[in-house]
Amino acid sequence: MKKLVLILLVLLIANSGNTQIKADDIGIIVLNSYLPNSINLPEEAKNILLNKLTQITTNNGIAGSQINPRFIITANINVGTKDIIAGPPQMIAQNIDVILFIGDAIDNVIFSNTTLSLKGVGTNENKAFIDAIKNINPKSKAVMSLLEEGKNKIINYYNAQCDYILTEASTLAKQVKFDEAIYNLSVIPKVCKDCSNKASTLIESIYQQKINSICIEKYNQAKIIWAGVQNISTAATALNTLTGINPNASCNTDIQVLIKEINSKLIADEKVQLELIMKKYNDKIRLEEKQIDAIKEIAVEFAKNQQKKIFNNNNIYWR
Repeated sequence: MKKLVLILLVLLIANSGNTQIKADDIGIIVLNSYLPNSINLPEEAKNILLNKLTQITTNNGIAGSQINPRFIITANINVGTKDIIAGPPQMIAQNIDVILFIGDAIDNVIFSNTTLSLKGVGTNENKAFIDAIKNINPKSKAVMSLLEEGKNKIINYYNAQCDYILTEASTLAKQVKFDEAIYNLSVIPKVCKDCSNKASTLIESIYQQKINSICIEKYNQAKIIWAGVQNISTAATALNTLTGINPNASCNTDIQVLIKEINSKLIADEKVQLELIMKKYNDKIRLEEKQIDAIKEIAVEFAKNQQKKIFNNNNIYWR
C-alpha cells in the first residue's frame, strides 16, 4: 500500500473543541475525526469533509470524545479529472477519490481503508469540491464495512496487547503515576471482556494505592505542622492539610489518633473553636468520599490534562 504521510498537529484538541469528556465515554470504542494540514483541499471543503468524518462516527455511536485519542478516522484526497460544462452559467464537474482510513495514530498503523469515488458540480472548483464531498453517505455499505473492520482491529489490538498494558500500568503505579495508570486501564473497551475484567481488578488495587499514598503524605505534613507551636491556629492548619483524604485510606486510624492528640492539647475555649473546624473537616471528608467513589473521574481528569499536549511529528507514516 502506498505510504500516506500524515502531519499530526494538536491531535488531542484539534477538530473537536466543543466535545465534552464524560465518564460514560470510558470503556467504549471511539474514533477521533482528524485531517492533516497537508490535505489537498480548499479550507471550506476541508471543514465539510471533517464534519462528514464526525457525522460518520456520530451516526454509528463511536464519535470521539478525546477520552482516548489513540484511534482516528481520517481521509486523503486524490484529485481526478475536471470537466468544463458550457453555460450559461459555465459549470465545473470535478471527479475526486476520497480515501477513508481508520487507524492507530500512535503506532501509525492503518486498520481499515476504503475509497469513495465522487463527483461534484459547481460554478468554480471550490464549489465543485464541496458538492462532491457532500455526496459522502455515512451509512453506505463501503463506510459501514470500513467501520466494522476498524472496530474489529481495535478489539484485536487490545486483546493482543492486554498483558503489556496491565504490566505497564503496574509499573506506572510503582512510579506513583496512579492517574495515568488508571487512565490507561480505563480506556480498554468493555467489549474486550477478559482484558477489561483484569483491568478493573487492577484499577481497584491502583486506586487503593493512590488514596493510601495521598493519606500518608498529608498525614506526615499535618504531623510536622502540629509539632510546632501547638495552638488553635496550627490545629486548624493541620486539619485543613488532612482534608481530601479518602476515608478508606490505610492511614485513617493514625489520623484519628492525631486528631485526638490535637484535641487533648487545646484549652477549653480553643476546643469550642476546634469543634467548628472539625465540622467543616468532616463535611469535606464526606464530600471527598462521594466524589472519589467514581474512579472513572480520575481517568476523565487525566484525559482533560492530556488535551494540552501536542503531537507534532512531521515524519509519521502509515503503511
